[in-house]
Amino acid sequence: MRPVMDSHDLAAGAVLVGGFDGLALPPALSERLADGRLAGTIFFRRNITGPSQVRDLCAEVLASSPLTPLTALDQEGGRVTRLRAPVISLPPARSLGALDDLPLTRDLHRALGEELSAVGINFNLAPVCDVDSNPANPVIGDRAFGRTAALVSRHAAAAIEGLHDGGVLACAKHFPGHGDTATDSHHELPVLPHDLARLEAIELAPFRAALAAGVDAVMTAHVRFDALDPTVPATLSRAVMTTLLRDGLAARSDAVVVSDDLLMRAVSDRWPVEESAPLAVDAGCDLLLVCSDPEAQERARLSLASLSRTDPAFADRLRDAASRVTRLRERLVPGIVPAEALPCALAAPVPPCP
Repeated sequence: MRPVMDSHDLAAGAVLVGGFDGLALPPALSERLADGRLAGTIFFRRNITGPSQVRDLCAEVLASSPLTPLTALDQEGGRVTRLRAPVISLPPARSLGALDDLPLTRDLHRALGEELSAVGINFNLAPVCDVDSNPANPVIGDRAFGRTAALVSRHAAAAIEGLHDGGVLACAKHFPGHGDTATDSHHELPVLPHDLARLEAIELAPFRAALAAGVDAVMTAHVRFDALDPTVPATLSRAVMTTLLRDGLAARSDAVVVSDDLLMRAVSDRWPVEESAPLAVDAGCDLLLVCSDPEAQERARLSLASLSRTDPAFADRLRDAASRVTRLRERLVPGIVPAEALPCALAAPVPPCP
């Protein structure tokens, strides 16, 4: 039996995006989209065999809710590419930065946006705005456009413009910067000692450029910046998410603040999702990614709704977050390209991704 939803439940569901296993939309997830217990879903290689199949999957998702759900993936180019050929294959961002041809970066991202939109993807979690300032970084590297803030800023802005021209939302990541870490936040919590002057000069500059280019969302980094907050990763820090980002860099922007996956070990090793979800929203996040566990998604939602019922200040913050996400979804064009209208290459069946 479907749950009875009150305003706290609906606000909690409006700030969650969830992933799932398999190539078809699970009925339980479809129900949660229909009930308002999720704002959308995120796809990974485990959900994809090719563009035609993704188009059918997106059609199911988009039909599940009267307000267009978010259909998200990470299609950066290079090694972070969920949809493979015949979708356009972008080179690693580093290669584009090395060419330093802004019209080319813009045109390639426009073509990518057009193809993503054609198969029903409306939210690309790209571009990477990290500066590749640490050659030992195990997770960013060639995902960044380059090793200087100016180069990354130029190409991040061009990529955002291209994705917008192609019809999809863009997301600048990973705020306030994951480029100088020597550890991977998927597995442990990176800690950076940089002072504010260094952050302003290097890490923050590409995010300023992304916001000036009208980026739709900014994704957090599960990295602890001791000069900003020595107690918690940026995702859970009010000093970072609200003071530095929402009230600072993004003060004139309606960009949604998106958490990186709360099930990554940099967060989950210390905070179970029923704790990290309220902490992230209270810190200033508007949209939470819970990418691999449907039960964890529901635990996060119930925890958000429960705290909202007992804490008026948190209830206000949750409603604000839900409103920002709802405004983002209202900007999406409803519907999906009919299968027969797909470009020939995208409509053709392809072998499963390895």
